[in-house]
Amino acid sequence: MYKEDQSRSLLKMLTWRVSGTLATVLIVLVFTHEPLVALTVGGLEAVAKMALYFFHERLWDRIKFGRRRVEPVVLWFTGLSGAGKSTLAERLHAHLVSEGYAVELLDGDVIRSIFPSTGFARADRDQHVRRVGFLASVLEKNGVTVVSALISPYRDTRASVRGMCKRFVEIHVDTPLELCERRDVKGLYRRARAGEIKSFTGIDDPYEPPESPEIVVHTDDVSVDASFAELRAQVARYLP
Repeated sequence: MYKEDQSRSLLKMLTWRVSGTLATVLIVLVFTHEPLVALTVGGLEAVAKMALYFFHERLWDRIKFGRRRVEPVVLWFTGLSGAGKSTLAERLHAHLVSEGYAVELLDGDVIRSIFPSTGFARADRDQHVRRVGFLASVLEKNGVTVVSALISPYRDTRASVRGMCKRFVEIHVDTPLELCERRDVKGLYRRARAGEIKSFTGIDDPYEPPESPEIVVHTDDVSVDASFAELRAQVARYLP
């Protein structure tokens, strides 16, 4: 995931050799009590080993033994509003960043704020999901792992996104509608029940759960930490 350039190799070489050379000078001085001899031996040893270290590092950069390229993956969270998709996606993104992966987080609500004219009719939802799916596929092609959190309620649209990506992992955050309504942090279910929001997923618009998702995470009757631990264990199959 990282490629060490020559300037970094040189700096590592110099700092290592300065400490090593000082050690050599001190050892020779202790045994010979000749400062000039100690400095001469130390200087020759420093030059020889700096050159050896530099070429050794560059050689190992070209050797594939013991090194495996981590292929990027699109981790696509789907589930009802309030299921916990964004919470889990954000925690997973932070975890992958801490592990050194090149990773981007695509949140459906954030992207809607960039395209405020996006509606909630089926055609609008499909366009929104495909737009995010295309962006995810482009990032994946450029070596970036994607964590995406969208309701993405329709199976055929999610299948379309799967077709855009090379490695697509569907993560169903499986939470009962009743629990999502009880959470209702944004008050959306209340407004949908009152008729203020039309075509709301789970109320007057269907949510089609995945039939065979790669990962299923349950957020009912368990803590966020427990749900995330379950998620991380399953994601490790795709990002070792």
